[in-house]
Amino acid sequence: MNPTKKSGRLAVGLLLGLLAIEANAHGDVTPHPVDTSSLKPVGKEWVFPNPYRGNEKAAAVGATGYLHNCAGCHGLNAITGGVAPDLLKMNQECLGMAAKEQQASCLKDGDEYFKDITLHGKKTADGRYTMPAYDEVFTQEAVWAIRAYIDARSMEEMKK
Repeated sequence: MNPTKKSGRLAVGLLLGLLAIEANAHGDVTPHPVDTSSLKPVGKEWVFPNPYRGNEKAAAVGATGYLHNCAGCHGLNAITGGVAPDLLKMNQECLGMAAKEQQASCLKDGDEYFKDITLHGKKTADGRYTMPAYDEVFTQEAVWAIRAYIDARSMEEMKK
């Protein structure tokens, strides 16, 4: 084989290999269902605030859902690596409020925002998704279980 052709094929092969690595660098961002069968059903109509807040069983279910769907961008154990927003900070601001009424209102607003972003994803101004939409995969129970996990992690981090 001609050395020039061999070098050209090698270069093309390396380029394709690098592109494949780049395409998979963000990990598996395919939404995965969350098994919420162990949780009390919430129903079809959306309930606010999160009915699973403070529920250890729901937080455990949410931890698994978070690991399979959120950790790739938002970090293991909800500790951000800088790729996506720090989900713990959003809750910590609310949880740090002294007045319980203010805290409850802030958490409810956060629940509504969390639900909307989780179900519909987030796009940049040019229409590129920076977070996938999970509305085809997540039930209300899944959304609230993951939020319960993030709440629990926020509390843990605040105690440190």
